[in-house]
Amino acid sequence: MTAPLHEPTAEAAPSAVEEAAIANAGDKAVQGRSLGRIAWERLKRDKLALTGGIVVLVLILVAVFAPMIASLIGQDPDTFHESLIDPLFGTPKGSLGGISGDHLLGVEPVNGRDIFARILYGSRISLLVGFLSAIVAVVLGTVLGILAGFFGGWVDSVISRVMDGLLAFPQLLFIIALVSVMPNEMLGLSGSSVRVFVMILVIGFFGWPYIGRVVRGQTLSMREREYVEAARSLGAGRFYILFKELLPNLVAPIIVYTTMMIPTNILTEAALSFLGVGVKPPTSSWGQMLSTAIDYYDSDPMYMVIPGVAIFITVLAFNLFGDGVRDALDPKASR
Repeated sequence: MTAPLHEPTAEAAPSAVEEAAIANAGDKAVQGRSLGRIAWERLKRDKLALTGGIVVLVLILVAVFAPMIASLIGQDPDTFHESLIDPLFGTPKGSLGGISGDHLLGVEPVNGRDIFARILYGSRISLLVGFLSAIVAVVLGTVLGILAGFFGGWVDSVISRVMDGLLAFPQLLFIIALVSVMPNEMLGLSGSSVRVFVMILVIGFFGWPYIGRVVRGQTLSMREREYVEAARSLGAGRFYILFKELLPNLVAPIIVYTTMMIPTNILTEAALSFLGVGVKPPTSSWGQMLSTAIDYYDSDPMYMVIPGVAIFITVLAFNLFGDGVRDALDPKASR
């Protein structure tokens, strides 16, 4: 048997640089992603949700810097411009409600106040009530919901019956009756500040049962999970389990429900101001502007359209962003 013409050559041993590259590639291949990173990557793919989030961020910046923006355009929300009003009909001179270079969105009928400046200041009331009342509802709903779901028994029965009673209570009528009898000064606040404070508390108080039910249902499904049983077997106390094991896993549904609750609270504030039980004049409010515009919808339709569009864009942006956050935090979502 003849020998092979060429002896097989042994493969060269990988160099140190090649070994380091292979190790780094292996590390990258097995590198895990946190839940927050996964949610962010999903959210980035949702263009509508990103658009809504950008609009929400712009609205927050506008509300925070409303005085600065108004001063830059040289307008004030409470300054009258009677010279721009037709003395016969009480409507703004010119077309489209008096829109001009000095008054970007026109002026109000009768008094001639700048609408753009009042829209800026009105965003502060709407977002303030929307966010703070949502915080009140989330705190109450989370605490009471997790207690009801975890402890069960009579604790669950009492909290659940309170939820049912509040959900059946006519919230709007109660706020109207409460605001109508509130004093002009309370807790160092006066005027519109009192009404804003009352709206935040009442809207938040009547809103917590909604998120409380969500948190209670999630807690009922999680309290028998393996990691909770493991914590119990290791001697963990009830409050440790509540705040270290259950609460972190409730963050996602709480965030989602908060983003969906804020636009509802904004609409509630607009409805109350529209009915005359919101902030007092001359404090600017989108709902109050809509209420005043009823008398001029045929002669000056822009006065009704502008605050209506502001409410529509704000609520739509929050809803789009909330839907995107819900999809991004859903572990069963395919996108």
